[in-house]
Amino acid sequence: MVKIPELIGLGLVVIMILAFVGAIPQVEIGLSPVFWVCAAGALMIIFYRKWKNKQEVKEN
Repeated sequence: MVKIPELIGLGLVVIMILAFVGAIPQVEIGLSPVFWVCAAGALMIIFYRKWKNKQEVKEN
């Protein structure tokens, strides 16, 4: 179960990099909305993992 958020986060980072350099067709180069959505998603996954780790520490 831990691997799923990591894989999704990795995918979001890859899409974010591709959107930033303009490798995705029909997406403007630079800080496009696709870039910001992927960045926010990756950040949310980081916070989710920290929250889950805190819960596991409290239970043990």
